Amino acid sequence: MLNAWLFSSAIIGYLLGSLPFGYLVARAHGVDIFKAGSGNPGATNVKRVLGAKAGNTVLVLDMIKGAIATGWPLLPMLAAPQPMVLALIGVVAAVIGHSFSIFTKFRGGKGVATAAGGLFVLIPGACAIAGLTWVIVFYAFRYVSLASILAAVAVITASWLLPYHLAISVIASVLGGFVILRHHENIKRLLNGTENKFAKKTSPQP
Repeated sequence: MLNAWLFSSAIIGYLLGSLPFGYLVARAHGVDIFKAGSGNPGATNVKRVLGAKAGNTVLVLDMIKGAIATGWPLLPMLAAPQPMVLALIGVVAAVIGHSFSIFTKFRGGKGVATAAGGLFVLIPGACAIAGLTWVIVFYAFRYVSLASILAAVAVITASWLLPYHLAISVIASVLGGFVILRHHENIKRLLNGTENKFAKKTSPQP
């Protein structure tokens, strides 16, 4: 029985994470997001290419899918065995699905919003610290990548400093490390001084 729950959590998490909202929202505007801007289907690139409304829509949807993938095993009505284990499997699977979506030939985003949505269900305090870090860094330097990287560092640090279960801190560290790893090209550009700062787009491309 437990094995069936573990398998279900992994599959549901992966399929939810694979939902390519960035690609779908961009297609609704007549844009192939893989061929526009940086080519990344995440909320930041959608916002750069199509404007705030489209980008924020993708951001919220990506967070929601991470939260659902993590949170459904915790529902009391389901009486799932070892619900916290299932939730941790769900959030990891969702981030993997987002980054390597089965619906877009295993292409995807960097997992920031999906990880944030899932981790917020488990460790809201640490996520609040990470979110504040993101806001401060972004508005100070206008680099989304730098803000995301330091937010990942913040959630890792907070997950160990705050009184969370060891397994949760380990998974938060794994996801934070994964997000940082997915930003390796951005890190190179930041070090070389060639990373692009975020600039608002006032109107979507035709």
